[in-house]
Amino acid sequence: MATPEIALEQQQLTTLYVDHHGWLQGWLRGKLGDSFVAADLAHDTFVRLMVSSWRPGKLGEQPRALLTHIAKGLVVDHWRRQDVERAYLQALAQLPEPETPSPETRLLILEALCRIDAMLRSLPPRTRDIFLLAQLDGLTYGQIAAQLGTSLITVKRHMRVAFAGCLALA
Repeated sequence: MATPEIALEQQQLTTLYVDHHGWLQGWLRGKLGDSFVAADLAHDTFVRLMVSSWRPGKLGEQPRALLTHIAKGLVVDHWRRQDVERAYLQALAQLPEPETPSPETRLLILEALCRIDAMLRSLPPRTRDIFLLAQLDGLTYGQIAAQLGTSLITVKRHMRVAFAGCLALA
């Protein structure tokens, strides 16, 4: 049985949803140009609000400001995912037909790529640059240090942070 406080919060969330969901979905449709994605992201906005430390008293007089803030983050995530997916599909188009992965494998790879992208974006810019020079360009730590005009120990320190980020994905 729900406590009176929980019941009150559920009622306030229901009221917030009823009062603002249509507006939020319309706002997202204008940003995205796709009513289906707008509906998904409007729903996800309220889900994020529900699982956060949100309490009705924290909304103040402008609940749409908080909803817009959450929704903007979801829109950016959506666009980033589209960019990763587009790049992945372009890479797949270069493969010969027999080497093309199954739809299930494609989805698993895309999910992994999105997690890697998020991890890379979370790294400090210098750490990310050093990591990408080593992993994508194949430069040695000494070459990276020389190219960036920094010490070898600094490159190693940045690589340690980047590898810790990679391990956190596993």
